[in-house]
Amino acid sequence: MMYFVEVIVPLALDPTFTYQVSEAEFNYLQPGMRVVVPFGKSKVYTAVITEKHHRVPQLYEAKEIHEIIDVVPVITQQQIALWQWIADYYMCTLGEVYKSAVPSRLLLESETLIQFNSKAVVRTEDLTDTEYLVYEAMQTQAVLKVDEIIAVLNRKKVFPVIHSLLEKGIISLQEEMVEKYKPKQVRYVRITEEYLRDEGLEKMMQLVSRAAKQRELLLKFFQLQATQKTPISTKQLAEETESSQAVINALVEKGVLETYYQNEDRVVFNEASRNNISLTADQNSVLQEIKQLFTQKDIVLLHGVTASGKTEIYIKLIEQFLTQEGQILFLLPEIGISTQLVARLTDYFGNQVAVYHSKYSHNERLEVWHHVLNNSESAKIIIGTRLSVFLPFQNLKLVVVDEEHESNYKQHDPSPRYNARDSAVVLAMQNKAKVIMGSATPSLESYYNATQGKYGLVKLTRRYSNVQLPEIVLIDLKEKYKRKQMTGHFSDTLIEAVSNALTLKEQVIIFQNRRGFSPVVECMTCGAVPECPHCDVSLTYHKYRNELRCHYCGYTLPMPKQCFRCHSVDLNTKGFGTEQVEEELKTIFPDKNIARMDQDTTRGKYSYEKLIEAFENKKIDILVGTQMLSKGFDFDNVNLVGIMNADNSLYHPDFRAHERAYQMMTQIAGRAGRQEKKGKVYIQTFNPYHNIIQQVTNYDYAGMYKEQMYERHNFKYPPFYRLIRLTMRHRDFDKLREASFWMYNNLREQLKIPVLGPEEPAINRIRNQYIRVILIKIPQNKPLNLTKKDIKRILKSFESIGAYRSVKVTANVDFY
Repeated sequence: MMYFVEVIVPLALDPTFTYQVSEAEFNYLQPGMRVVVPFGKSKVYTAVITEKHHRVPQLYEAKEIHEIIDVVPVITQQQIALWQWIADYYMCTLGEVYKSAVPSRLLLESETLIQFNSKAVVRTEDLTDTEYLVYEAMQTQAVLKVDEIIAVLNRKKVFPVIHSLLEKGIISLQEEMVEKYKPKQVRYVRITEEYLRDEGLEKMMQLVSRAAKQRELLLKFFQLQATQKTPISTKQLAEETESSQAVINALVEKGVLETYYQNEDRVVFNEASRNNISLTADQNSVLQEIKQLFTQKDIVLLHGVTASGKTEIYIKLIEQFLTQEGQILFLLPEIGISTQLVARLTDYFGNQVAVYHSKYSHNERLEVWHHVLNNSESAKIIIGTRLSVFLPFQNLKLVVVDEEHESNYKQHDPSPRYNARDSAVVLAMQNKAKVIMGSATPSLESYYNATQGKYGLVKLTRRYSNVQLPEIVLIDLKEKYKRKQMTGHFSDTLIEAVSNALTLKEQVIIFQNRRGFSPVVECMTCGAVPECPHCDVSLTYHKYRNELRCHYCGYTLPMPKQCFRCHSVDLNTKGFGTEQVEEELKTIFPDKNIARMDQDTTRGKYSYEKLIEAFENKKIDILVGTQMLSKGFDFDNVNLVGIMNADNSLYHPDFRAHERAYQMMTQIAGRAGRQEKKGKVYIQTFNPYHNIIQQVTNYDYAGMYKEQMYERHNFKYPPFYRLIRLTMRHRDFDKLREASFWMYNNLREQLKIPVLGPEEPAINRIRNQYIRVILIKIPQNKPLNLTKKDIKRILKSFESIGAYRSVKVTANVDFY
């Protein structure tokens, strides 16, 4: 009998692959374990086992695996089932899902670059023969690939050697520039055995009688030992006595103190400080309604106005599900919002909370992965962005999707192009868990599902403590410009409102959904505009770096002194972004502290925390920002919000433009007046009578929903039709046009459903590649899976045509 395992390789390839194993390996291996497999002529990859079987592959001869990495499975069967669903639904490959889902520390590939650590102290006598050969090779070439190490050692099984050298700190993986995962070690201090015996204290004090700092440090140590039961770290002792580590080291050298190390998690939260919250009568009745609906439905949509206290309801639900020894997933659309929410949840649940998102280091993410896999007490509640749906849950009981309308739940690039909100629903179904979705402005699809009875629907129509919703004031920019009542991009009405708020020691939020200083730099003599050489888009001017930058490919250019075409020095900027708003505010209010929150100012790991903390501590008077500010923040001293230009978001060539504009303006308005005082929102617009702006002013979600659904039905858009967008790219414009028409004609003839295109998008060239888009609309009465299979078959036929093989096609399902 022959023994085989089926594995997923982290590559954009559709099937699983079969490898041969011995009988002993077959009996030892389990699905979810990782193995190292050879692939192609010379590559090796970390693959994950999906099943064991005795079926001999028909199309190729099965290779043998190189080695086994895990002792126990690190990936669960349910995770693999979710990966399969994502691959099928979002029309991508299982390998792409695997590569995206697993922390990179669990994947080692032959392309991984291995670098010599020049700071390492190497004792060659401690190295084995094979380790020494690699060490010697790295003296002449500091960076090697895995397959080059295979050549140096003349053997295939090199991963144990690499792991061993990683652990000894001699090498590091270049893409991370850090060694293989090691637990964080904390240095602790204690009195040596000798001085714990009789008369030890007296001897100790004589020894340090002439060293005042050492004596003071020892007395503080005894004081801390008496008041706290936990070990005392060298860092804590140095901070408490305001001494340097040198004082501790001197006592260690004298043999009075000894240090030891303990492994600790990199992210540890404090114990819970508040154990009880009181709900208002409204919140309580909504909570009971949700519990009642959970007996009939698995998914409930909570439509609660901004600042109605949805988080408190979530906390009460989490408390209930924690009693069932379950795990809870709390999904957030963006990293920024997690800062405030983590603080609130750790107040109630202490160190049962774990956080998982892309700003965390590889080590921190791997720690959370293992805690979730082992159903650890320190990871009962996972707060995370869309990545966290891939965690290896063991006993998931509740999924909370906060701000469920947010477009950030959808991944656009790279593949898999999944929607975390919808994937979380499938994850919950697999685990027989409940889902609560919350939003002040639910997406039309979710609200439609609720009205059709697919989801339960609960409404919370009043703010916490009956605080009134902010008053919305519209400012007609046409009138203001005509009457010359503008200072830069600020109307006199908005400046006066900001000035009044600052006089009352209140903080202000100003919203402009465009970063940079100005989106266009124009020559006033000949009208030339600097454009990106690789993309069909004008360069955005960033004043703080004095450069022009492309927001699509990252191309930069120093700000020119003269026109590139006619050499005129008369250059002018058109349009405005957050940088320009910030600069104008600094001119109008020179003595106030003004800060900016956009993609440029929040690149660092803790940049969100620092900005939000400074704003909460009232160190910032005016915060200027992009849509990041609309994400459910709770600032108690903000009673004024200004929207610089409401028209920006209304006129996009996108069927969701009006829905998105309503959501964004309502969410931004919701940041005002969250305490006792009624807030005010000033919206500057050239079109104050636009339907959406009127609906925002009147908080008329029902009117917006009715109007948009009427249009969606008429023009065949979701939720009445499913959309799949095929994006085709190539450097040759003519070849792309020919290929896109071939694709369009075949799709239209074979599918017999509406197919639109091939269309040139508004930006039809990015990174030197021309773009064509084809839109497929699938009606509700057409079987979705069969239609996708037909599309995949047409895509396979397209790939088999030699002339079109170089044209790249990507499918994006539910791309909205």
